Amino acid sequence: MAELNQDSGKQKGGKVRAKKAGGKVDLTAMVDLAFLLITFFMLTTSLNKPQAMDVAMPDKNKIDANDNLEIADNRSITLLLGSDNKISWYYGQLAKPIYPPTTIDYGKEGIRQVLLKMQKEVPARSGGKDLIVVIRPSEKSVQRNLVDILDEMKIVDVKRYMISKINSDEIEVLKREGLFND
Repeated sequence: MAELNQDSGKQKGGKVRAKKAGGKVDLTAMVDLAFLLITFFMLTTSLNKPQAMDVAMPDKNKIDANDNLEIADNRSITLLLGSDNKISWYYGQLAKPIYPPTTIDYGKEGIRQVLLKMQKEVPARSGGKDLIVVIRPSEKSVQRNLVDILDEMKIVDVKRYMISKINSDEIEVLKREGLFND
């Protein structure tokens, strides 16, 4: 608290001198209050947790070249990630597609509409089985494209999807569609 030096009322030798009042302020209480406030705000503030998506990764076992996963033609669509933030997709096998390769954009009006449409159509064609999406990024696509398509999988709630290597026939499709530019 503030402490003021006051005269005790005794006079020394008859001379009255005017004393300068040198007031001292005790800052202990203010420092205590500052630390209490800092502690309060530190304990009551919630820290942001990073947003991360769980992705199941394959085991690091030796890969068998003959080990191929067969997917029914009427259950799978394949997304080919090309350059210029574009996607080419087809339904079924590339040799005999149910829907031929089509180029679309990312986002609400592009790939999301296709995924929502296919989520309704695939169970009707395959006897109630759900959609499988095969994502194949090309060397001309950027990392943001892969992140965007994984976000779309989460938004549309696609349960089964995988990331796979693109083959030479699919690269030819991207070149034909103009999505394999430098």
